[in-house]
This record gives sequence, structure tokens and C-alpha cells, in this order.
Amino acid sequence: MSSVINHYQTLNVNPTATQAEIKQAYRRLVKLFHPDSNSKTAGHEEIVRLNVAYEILGDSQQRQSYDRQLSQHTKQQAQAANNVSYQHKQTARDADAQMEQWLMKVYKPVNRILNSILKPLKKEIDQLSADPFDDELIEKFQTYLETSREFLKKAQNFFRSMPNPSNVAGVAAHLYYCINQVGDGIEELHLFTLNYDDRHLHTGQELFRIAAKLRREAQAELKIKS
Repeated sequence: MSSVINHYQTLNVNPTATQAEIKQAYRRLVKLFHPDSNSKTAGHEEIVRLNVAYEILGDSQQRQSYDRQLSQHTKQQAQAANNVSYQHKQTARDADAQMEQWLMKVYKPVNRILNSILKPLKKEIDQLSADPFDDELIEKFQTYLETSREFLKKAQNFFRSMPNPSNVAGVAAHLYYCINQVGDGIEELHLFTLNYDDRHLHTGQELFRIAAKLRREAQAELKIKS
């Protein structure tokens, strides 16, 4: 049933109205909209609607049939509304479940790995600064960079392991750019170990600083959504 006109609303009466009340309402409205009675409210379409409504509601047998039809239509509308409400709730639950899965399988391991790369840098730089040309210190710093490369690969694999849910798109974007900055920073620091050019060392540190900021922004945005 696509649509059912509510004739009770047309006549402005309650569905429990008596036949006498329906007749009285019909006469009052016909008079109101009749062109001979009031030119300001006159309307042919309204008269047609009133006639159709009264033709059905004014006959007891037609009214009974119509009431059954209206009741069925009302039930269908209520069921449709319930279905829509359920679908919306189910969609929200699915979105929450996807986010929780992404947090467990992507965000948390990536965040932990990035921290294990970014946090030791200051200590490594401090140790290296004792004598940047000391082979043992350079080798130790290179070991840190190689370990960081391996960690970064793992972080990239975790990040690509599943799609980012739309409700954490901003968090994922910060994480993505953080990973990129870390990768570029590692390469700059590696160049320093090859040519001892301080510019590479400073650039690498700056890239790590930017990466750390992006990581904090991802954490902050995630707290807002929690």
C-alpha cells in the first residue's frame, strides 16, 4: 500500500467520531469553502476533497472498510519507521565496531612503534655528540637507525593492513603523515653518518620533531572522539 489519504484529517474529526459528528463537520467545512459562502476561503479542490472524504466516512460500510485499510497502512508506516531506526542503530554499531577493530589492529601498534623510534632519538644524539667522528659511536647510531627502519616497515604494514574507518579519518591522516615524516627523518640522519654534514642531522631532528607533533595530534583527536 503506497499511500492512504486520511479522510478523518480532511474533515477534521477524530476516528472515533459518530456519523452525526462526521456529517456536521462535513457541512461546516463545505460551507466554509463554498464559493457562494465565502470568497476568501473558496476552493474547488477543497470541496472535492471534502466530498470524497464524506462519501466514504458518511457510509457506515465504506467507513468500516476504510478503517481497516487505514489501520493496516498505519501499521506498515510504524514498521517502516522501526526498520529505519534499526538500520540507523545497526549502522552506528557497525561503525563503532569497525573503529574499535582499527584502534586495536592499526592505531595502537603503529602508535607504539612510532614511540619506540621517536623517543630514543634525543639520547642517541646526545651520545653521538660526544664525538660524531668516533667510529664506535657512529656504528651505534647506525644500529639505532637500522632498527628504526625495521620498526617503520612494521608500522607501515600495520597501517596498510585494513581500511581506515571514516569516523577516524582525521586520526588516520595524522598517523599517515607522521609515518612519512619519520621515514624521511631516518634517511636524513643516515646521510649524516655518510658525510658528517650537520645539515642532515638538523633536518632529521626537525622531521622527527614534526612527526612527534603529528603523533600527539592524532592522540588528541582520538581523545575527542572517545
